[in-house]
Amino acid sequence: METADDKALRSILLERIREKGNITFAEFMAACLYEPGLGYYTSPGRKVGAEGDFYTSSNVHRVFGRLIAREIIRMWQSLGEPADFQIVEAGAGNGRLAADIMDAVAELAPAFYRTVTCRLIEAEPSLAETQATMLAAHAAQLAWSSPAELAAGNLAITGCLLSNELVDALPVHLVEMTAAGLEEVLVAADGNHFCEKRSTTSTPEIEQYFAQQGITLATGQRAEVRLAASSWLTEVAASLKRGFVMTIDYGYLAAELYGRMRMNGTLLCYYQHQLEENPYIRVGLQDITAHVDFSALIEVGAAVGLHKIWYGEQYRFLLAAGMMEELLALEARPVPEAERLKDRLALKKLMLPDGGMGDTFKVLVQGKNVGTPDLLCLRNWAASC
Repeated sequence: METADDKALRSILLERIREKGNITFAEFMAACLYEPGLGYYTSPGRKVGAEGDFYTSSNVHRVFGRLIAREIIRMWQSLGEPADFQIVEAGAGNGRLAADIMDAVAELAPAFYRTVTCRLIEAEPSLAETQATMLAAHAAQLAWSSPAELAAGNLAITGCLLSNELVDALPVHLVEMTAAGLEEVLVAADGNHFCEKRSTTSTPEIEQYFAQQGITLATGQRAEVRLAASSWLTEVAASLKRGFVMTIDYGYLAAELYGRMRMNGTLLCYYQHQLEENPYIRVGLQDITAHVDFSALIEVGAAVGLHKIWYGEQYRFLLAAGMMEELLALEARPVPEAERLKDRLALKKLMLPDGGMGDTFKVLVQGKNVGTPDLLCLRNWAASC
């Protein structure tokens, strides 16, 4: 039985629906995740790790951040080692990944470390203190910006803008193909509960989204359309003067994401490490997510000046960035066998499919005004589509 107290946000949303009429699922999801002070990501509390609702790759092992750092160092070198290079993490959470990256940069590239700025962008204001504590060893290199500042397009970043499991949390429109054509799933009020109603699509951008990618859903098929991702990447491109965008998330190219094997779409919720299919309970208290359409990110990126440099599975990226070297270094440490085993199991989770993160998670690297960079991910044996 559901016991979580979600009265505050539930009441606000129900009243909003009664006043303005049925809302899109994108509006509902945006409120559940980002309503000021009440949304899942804009309210205090741990979201990630053992005390939260889910794990990310950065929580699995610090080597994940070290390998990203290796690639970022190569990016800095490929741009001619600029003194104004910034490592910008959008959706930085508690700062764990940024700390691992900065620790590795300090060790592996001291000259780079002396000039680099680590800029954190996070929707939840209360996390700034947590981030500052997590990155206390790198206090001189830290800076913060709000999502609004990034959206304004005036940060003028030279460097790398990184996101790890951010895009999957951007709101999605829900659609369903019916015998009469494509319809949108709207959220309606039914007493003190939410229910769904189907209607014509709320914007022609939804039909355009599928048409541009040559996707036709099967009758009865549900799917998610993340128009917000296109807007977000456009804003990122406007704030990036010269450098790279690295997007790490779970998802697929469009042909696979919208294939017949996914008749119910990919929408899921997470609460205390348990999967939940019902997004209309624990309003604002559970994570709501859907897989990322990487084809859309690649196409939108090309239109706004971000050309695709590399796309592929996380395990390919990690191997190319130096996973074997890191593994050998871990194995060589004089530590108890129990700790060595713990490391092996964590790295296995990062790398392997079938229960691991190795192929479900993808990495997309895009560039703007970077020429032809010699990145680690471009090693021939790690080549992907």
